Amino acid sequence: MPSIGYDAARELTERFESRLLARLEDGVSRRAVLGGAGTLGAAALGATGSAGANGDHGGGSDEDHHGKFGAAREYDDDGFDPHEFLGEFETGELLGATDADGRRIREFELDARDVPIEIAPGVSFTAWAYNGQVPGPTLRAMEGERIRVKFTNRGSHAHTIHPHLRNLDPAEDGIPQNGPGVLETDESYEYEWIAQPAGCHFYHCHSLPLKEHIHRGLYGALIVDPDPERVRENPAAYTNHHASQITPELEDELVARARSRNELPEYEYRGVHDYTDHDGVNEMVMVMNGFDTNFDGDNEVYAANTRAFAYGVGSTDGKGNWEAGETKKPIRIDRNELQRVYLLNTIEFDLINSFHTHSQFFDYYDHGTTLTPTHKTIDTIMQCQAQRGIVELDYSDHGSGLYMFHAHQSEFAELGWMSFFEVV
Repeated sequence: MPSIGYDAARELTERFESRLLARLEDGVSRRAVLGGAGTLGAAALGATGSAGANGDHGGGSDEDHHGKFGAAREYDDDGFDPHEFLGEFETGELLGATDADGRRIREFELDARDVPIEIAPGVSFTAWAYNGQVPGPTLRAMEGERIRVKFTNRGSHAHTIHPHLRNLDPAEDGIPQNGPGVLETDESYEYEWIAQPAGCHFYHCHSLPLKEHIHRGLYGALIVDPDPERVRENPAAYTNHHASQITPELEDELVARARSRNELPEYEYRGVHDYTDHDGVNEMVMVMNGFDTNFDGDNEVYAANTRAFAYGVGSTDGKGNWEAGETKKPIRIDRNELQRVYLLNTIEFDLINSFHTHSQFFDYYDHGTTLTPTHKTIDTIMQCQAQRGIVELDYSDHGSGLYMFHAHQSEFAELGWMSFFEVV
C-alpha cells in the first residue's frame, strides 16, 4: 500500500502551495521561497506520512515561518485544464490529396498570441503562446506523412515555428536566417515538414532572444507514430539490436509495439491503416516547464503542464469523490492499463530537469525513436532542455491509493513540480 495517505498528501500540497503563493506575492526569488524549508521539504518528499502534516520546523509555527496556511486556493482560469491536456492530441486534418512523393498530407493551424495564463492559484503570467495555451497543442501524425502547419503571428513580437524533426529543406527550419525568417505581427506562412523519425518530439519558436521566446511559452510536443508497415520492412531501424539479432519473433514484437502507438480513433486511417483498437494503454503528455515571474533570469515556479501542484491532492473521500480541489487533483489511473507518458523538458534558466516515480520503476525510450527501451527498470530520468522521451509504467500489482512523482531537483518539487498518481 502507498506510504502516504490522502489527508497527509492534501496537507502537503496545501503547505507547499501556500508557501509558494505567499512568497510570490512578496516578489522574492526562488531561493527565498525555499528559505526555511528545512525538514519539511526533505521529509515530505521522502513520503513519510506524518512529516508533511505536523508543520514543526524547530520550535516555530507555520505562521511564524511561512505565512498563514489556510485551505489552498483553487485555479480561476478555465481556459486551460492540465488534466484535460494530458490526453489531448491534435491530429489536424488528413487531406484527401497527396504530395508529389505520394505522401499523405496532414494539415494543422497554429497562431502565436500574447495571453495571460494562470501558473499558480491567482498568479498570472503574461505568456506568448501557440493557440493561446501553454504548452501549445500536442501535434500528432504518422511517420512518413507531410505535416503542413498554417501559422499566423498574432502576437506583438516576431515569431517562428522550429520543428525537432529530420527536416530535409532548410527553408522550412523555422529560424530567422532561413526561408521566410521571422514572421512579424499579422504575417502568415505555411510550414511543411516530413513526419520523421518516429518518436516524441518538440516544436518551439526560434526568434531571438531564444531564451525569452521559449521561456514565455512558445513550445509544444510533436508526436510521430511509427508506421507498422515500415517497421516490418526495416525492423533494425527501430531498435538498438544489430540487424543480425532481429529474429522473426523480435520483428513481430516490434510491429506489435508500433501498432500500440497507432491506436487513436481520431487518425481517420480506416481504409488506409486500421490501428484503432486502443485497449490496455493510457497515454499522457507531460511538458515540464518553469516560469520566471520577476524576470531576474531565475524561475520561481515549476510545473508539469504549466500549473503548479495541478496534480497534487485536494479534499477527497479517497474513492474518487472530490469535495474540493477540482482544479488540483491527482491523475487517476487504472492499474490494469499500461501508462505511457510522452515526457518533454522545456525548462529555461536551469540546466536539467527530471522525472522521478515513488514506489515504481519504469522503462524509458529516449526521444521515443526506438521500440525497445533505451533504459529499463529505472525510477528517475534526467533531461536537458529539448530532451524528451517515452516513459512506460505498469501499476498492475500495486495497491490502490496515492503514489507521488516529481522532479528530483527537490527545489523544483517544492516550487510546484510535485504530483501524484491515484491508482484504482
